[in-house]
Amino acid sequence: MARAAMTPSAAHALADAEPTPFWLADKDRPAARPALVGDETCDLLVVGGGYSGLWIALIAKERDPERDVVLIEGAEIGWAASGRNGGFCAASLTHGLGNGLARWPDELATLEALGIRNLDAIEEAVARYGIDCAFERTGEIDIATEPHQVAELKEFAEDAASLGLDRHTFLDQDALRAEVASPTFRAGLWDRDGVAMLNPARLAWGLKRACLGLGVRIYERTRGTALASDGLGMAVRTPYGRVFARHVALGTNAFPSLVKRVRPYIVPVYDHALMTEPLSDEQLAAIGWKNRQGLSDSNNHFHYFRITEDNRILWGGYDIVYRYGGGIRAEFDHHPATYEKLARHFFRCFPQLEGLRFTHTWGGAIDTCSRFSAFFGTAHAGRVAYAAGYTGLGVGATRFGAEVMLDLLTGERTERTELEMVRSKPLPFPPEPLRWAGIGITQWSMTRADTHGGRRNLWLKAMDKVGLGFDS
Repeated sequence: MARAAMTPSAAHALADAEPTPFWLADKDRPAARPALVGDETCDLLVVGGGYSGLWIALIAKERDPERDVVLIEGAEIGWAASGRNGGFCAASLTHGLGNGLARWPDELATLEALGIRNLDAIEEAVARYGIDCAFERTGEIDIATEPHQVAELKEFAEDAASLGLDRHTFLDQDALRAEVASPTFRAGLWDRDGVAMLNPARLAWGLKRACLGLGVRIYERTRGTALASDGLGMAVRTPYGRVFARHVALGTNAFPSLVKRVRPYIVPVYDHALMTEPLSDEQLAAIGWKNRQGLSDSNNHFHYFRITEDNRILWGGYDIVYRYGGGIRAEFDHHPATYEKLARHFFRCFPQLEGLRFTHTWGGAIDTCSRFSAFFGTAHAGRVAYAAGYTGLGVGATRFGAEVMLDLLTGERTERTELEMVRSKPLPFPPEPLRWAGIGITQWSMTRADTHGGRRNLWLKAMDKVGLGFDS
């Protein structure tokens, strides 16, 4: 969307917003469990208490109820990306059909089928464990806001049909605006069944409760600080103790991996979001949105937005903020310049909502890799497994990644482990200062493409050719 001066209505709308993630500011947020003190032993140690770690622990107990599982989390369950995202739970394991076609065309039909099965399994788990996370399988509409994007969406629909995917519906301008009314919308592609909306923090807390119910021992405020072989098993040091385990599964994602060779594959980038106050009946009538789909536009610097259980609008994305050196610190969570930009764009998209106020602003780190979708591997003679690089689509794909890690730890050859996507790695990012310079040039080039009819310059074409990308 075009750059514009800060409008009084946008500035006023941000005036009283709390700088905290809306989802985590929940009165029913569970208390943290005590930290680990002393030594602990188990069959499987899970490091990380976001979706990745929670799914690993849960599925491990479902596969083998006798397996002794311990999970450690450096802060509190779901406090990082798992409690800060937009609540889009997508079936895609490849960061969208286009990225999958570009990288794994021969196995994309299989990846799409596995993705739908994975989303089905998440929906089933939510029901089975009684997780109150406002799960709504309403789908998502990819929106064209520029003329060239209309043709791209039509081509995308044809690609989907060629793979036998019948869940995508192309919407022309009138059909799209009948779904959601905005003067900026030109066309859309509705994936009717491949995306669910949910409350992300409540999903994490529900998975925590389910894990505890199956006998997983969870220690919060317990950071894994070092990993080493210990006889036939592994040892992980924590601030007040150690955990000795036969196997270790790492679900630390954007945070520095305990397997150091994994670190060059990950760049932590910061994404930000706004949440509005609940809309009145009149405001809802002005925008429609009766089918409550998730929405995102088709720009390189894109917005994602959705309506919540209590009829607020979450509006996020656009800027992708990278800090030199790739550090993760609490002060990076907030970026007022991005909040101002997002507020301007919001009222350009929905001018009929002028006067609406934002109640929360926040940000958080995303584990980006150069192919935009997860990669997998093992270390220490197969006793340690890891998955990382979900690049913003981890709400759904982390469950698939958990199954891959468990397969790898047991040495099973499965449909999952035989995938080229699972057996291959992305290109690592270069060291600083080349990383900083390359990301900066890529960001500039993406912005230029958005304002020049989608035309990719020589830099982006070169990055495409070698398979090195940058996204959120």
